Amino acid sequence: MDEKEKNLLREKAHDFGIDLSQHHLDLFSAYMDELLEWNRRINLTGLSERKRIIIELFLDSLIPTPFIPERGRMLDVGSGAGFPGIVIKVCRPHLKTCLMEANSRKTSFLKQVVRLLRLTDVDVVNGRIESDKDKLHPDGYHLITARALAGPEKVITWCSPFLCSGGLLVTFLGSGAVNELEKCGIALERSSLVVERLIPYSLPGMKSGRILALLRRVTSQPCP
Repeated sequence: MDEKEKNLLREKAHDFGIDLSQHHLDLFSAYMDELLEWNRRINLTGLSERKRIIIELFLDSLIPTPFIPERGRMLDVGSGAGFPGIVIKVCRPHLKTCLMEANSRKTSFLKQVVRLLRLTDVDVVNGRIESDKDKLHPDGYHLITARALAGPEKVITWCSPFLCSGGLLVTFLGSGAVNELEKCGIALERSSLVVERLIPYSLPGMKSGRILALLRRVTSQPCP
């Protein structure tokens, strides 16, 4: 990112109540440069226009940060090129983070970005949450994020078993997915999840709105 692009991200993030430091912006700049370089060789993202990457990947991934904890264990499921997992880790450096991705080439990219940005307490796991349970932390996670993974019911079913009591499941939905979420009552009940908050938002330059769903797990089991 050049200075103009950094200022764009800083200003748009500020509109959502998110303050980015120069350190954050420098890390995101190195991340974006590496993403564009790798994207020439492997398909990390279908986006190639720099402004769209800044808005639709970086800014979108920042939206949950005001609502998530400073510490604990975070699992980003279907991490892809690291959105939102790496972006959140940069802003919440004390979160012990696991990035889970099924595509081996993408996991190689994730490991490279973790090294490049010198991020600590980050594990990159090559696997699928529905079939590779043994690769995840046995005590579960305080925060699980899922962006562009699957529909709400599958996200709830796959992710909830790994969520600690009191933990937060954060998933990104299209504006029409609220109706779909309303049909997930049985899945929510079985998973001991409650809808804590639905946050509608729109990204600059995009016509369709989005919704951030915050789902809280309520059980009597303590969270280690």
